[in-house]
Amino acid sequence: MAETDARASGTGEVVAIIGPSGSGKPTLLRCINFLEEYDGGSIRIDGTEVGYRDGAGARKRRSDRELAAIRVDAAMVFQQFNLFPHLTAAQNIMLGLMKSRGRSKAEARAIAEKWLARVGLSAKVDAMPSQMSGGQQQRVGEVLAVVQELATEGRTMILVTHEMAFARDVADRVVFTDQGRIVIDAPPAKVFGEQPHERLRSFLSRFAGFRPNPA
Repeated sequence: MAETDARASGTGEVVAIIGPSGSGKPTLLRCINFLEEYDGGSIRIDGTEVGYRDGAGARKRRSDRELAAIRVDAAMVFQQFNLFPHLTAAQNIMLGLMKSRGRSKAEARAIAEKWLARVGLSAKVDAMPSQMSGGQQQRVGEVLAVVQELATEGRTMILVTHEMAFARDVADRVVFTDQGRIVIDAPPAKVFGEQPHERLRSFLSRFAGFRPNPA
């Protein structure tokens, strides 16, 4: 993997990662959860190095148990629905809470109901995925709809998105990647304003309403 250094530096910070296909965006997210091993640089969550620990002067891969504990605090939400078809909307949410967080069934149910209500799906708590429309399925655990509220609660988020308006309006920082490297890491006003970087101008020109002029 090419060297990258996209850091969410503050509690409640929202970092949006944009860039053309093949620029390394999904790979970076996978590295954060150590679903993909990285051979350089450092990724830390609350000061804890992800994936590795120092051992006799060299990095040593963490045990599966250590990795599982770290992943509990680094949730990853995919664009695809990925719902278990044999579980209800609530049960899909409850599963991780009970298995990974050790919550009781009653606690997990209460949390599931709260989050489904938060995204407008109170009436679908006990519905199976096959009984929901595509849009309704996507809203189960949908981060984009509530990301601003989550940020105010102190949650740090790194988002890969192709919604430029969303990145501009929600992110504290926007990172533009190209060919596996970070090209620009700046506030949205700078990224989407007058833009001297030709590759970023070319990328943004593909999206309606985003055709910045050279600085």
